[in-house]
Amino acid sequence: MVQQEQSTIQPKSNKVIIRLHDIIRIYRMGSESIHALDGVDLDVYENEYVAIMGQSGSGKSTLMNLIGCLDRATSGYYELDGKDTTKMGNGALAHARNEKIGFVFQSFELLPRANAIRNVELPLVYSRQAVWARGQMARKALERVGLGERMHHRPNQLSGGEKQRVAVARALINNPSILLADEPTGNLDSKTSKEILALFDRLHQEGQTIIMVTHESDVACHANRIVRMLDGKIVSDLPTEQDPAYEFRHGGQRL
Repeated sequence: MVQQEQSTIQPKSNKVIIRLHDIIRIYRMGSESIHALDGVDLDVYENEYVAIMGQSGSGKSTLMNLIGCLDRATSGYYELDGKDTTKMGNGALAHARNEKIGFVFQSFELLPRANAIRNVELPLVYSRQAVWARGQMARKALERVGLGERMHHRPNQLSGGEKQRVAVARALINNPSILLADEPTGNLDSKTSKEILALFDRLHQEGQTIIMVTHESDVACHANRIVRMLDGKIVSDLPTEQDPAYEFRHGGQRL
């Protein structure tokens, strides 16, 4: 059995925002059982920036879906910002997801016929916010990610980096406890990727908790903690500078 290597990080905050204990997720495929997650234990503290890494089939995407309340564990305990999600019905789980978590996806997931403001407003459509208030919140979120002058542009009028900034603004509009990013630079060139990662760095410095799934070592090195997965288990959980992905180049600058 692979032994999990425990993190030695001293978090900035003592508040545990995510707590997973003995999480198991089994998928049934005919007569076969697939153990996508096999006894996962993980604590994430407020204002941490965590990268989750692993090969295809390692369980990292399943873990991301479970943290994002898009899926449920077969067994185990998941506490989100002090609330036990295992006891929540589907409605309560959807509410927790919308209130606590902002999602950023590799493929942006923008409505092609809607401008940036309308796309950013989407998480508020079913809220009790007035239309003018939703628009004001969307404008502030777009200004926060540096798109104050591109608010009325549609996705086909935006670059890849600008589309991802719109997606980040949409994720932030509800002031979520957690920003959950799934391969956020996967569809971007290297220059644009650095710009998006610089934005994530700034959001983290402002106090945002970030969990990012990536298979790219240079992307993971922007986090302050790297969790590695293999065969549905966490095999290491280390401060970034102690992880094999970490390296210094160009006079000690982290890439």
